[in-house]
Amino acid sequence: MIAQHYRRHRHQEFLRFLKLIDTGVGGVLSGACRGHPGLIAATAASLASSAVEHSLLTGTGYLTRIAASTGRVPAAGLMDLAAAGASAGIAISLYPVLRKHSEGLALGAVVFRAIEAAMYTVGAVITLSLPGVAQQYAQAVAPGHGRIQAIGDALPGVRQDAILVGVLAYILGALMYYSVLYRSRLLPRWLPGWGIAAEALMLIACMLAAFSRTPVTSYTILILPIAVQEIALAAWLILRGFSPRSHAGPRSH
Repeated sequence: MIAQHYRRHRHQEFLRFLKLIDTGVGGVLSGACRGHPGLIAATAASLASSAVEHSLLTGTGYLTRIAASTGRVPAAGLMDLAAAGASAGIAISLYPVLRKHSEGLALGAVVFRAIEAAMYTVGAVITLSLPGVAQQYAQAVAPGHGRIQAIGDALPGVRQDAILVGVLAYILGALMYYSVLYRSRLLPRWLPGWGIAAEALMLIACMLAAFSRTPVTSYTILILPIAVQEIALAAWLILRGFSPRSHAGPRSH
């Protein structure tokens, strides 16, 4: 009974937090219904971080490359942090509008995109730690290279797994709000429909990455559709906003 009461209390506190968000930004979104720049920010930050990852963290001798390019790796870590903040912000900012049509899916999108943000933050912390490991490797004498190399080999693997879990959480969260957008007709159906189809391709990329032990960001062809879709979605929301006739739709749980 005590555990059930505690869980119910925490759930009520979380809903109260989202209610504050609803009160604070809901009027802006319901009135102007303009797009969230986080869609573009998250995509741009992820692409920038991936570019550094492919150039520095793949292949052999990456600790030497990192030691020689200490400024680029911290920049990639900061991009991961920016992507984490933007990811959570997207679902939170959409919540006041989507909850009018499906509070359960709107809440689920917030939860999964918060998980995504947490995993990206883990990846960012690991990325920011790599220059220190690389400097120790560069300064160590030959007998110490093996120990530091083992640490250096483990950290990118943990980062890769954290990013993969984050992308899987992103897919689930995005599918939740795309389904609400599709059913509610807040947007033309081709736009969230494109998002749903692109997320299916993204899921295939995650499965391939999980079984091949390669970064999910290496499957560019499968990732490109959702990257373009999110930019198109952001542009539509900025220029056109949500359909005003759909704002007061029925709420389902």
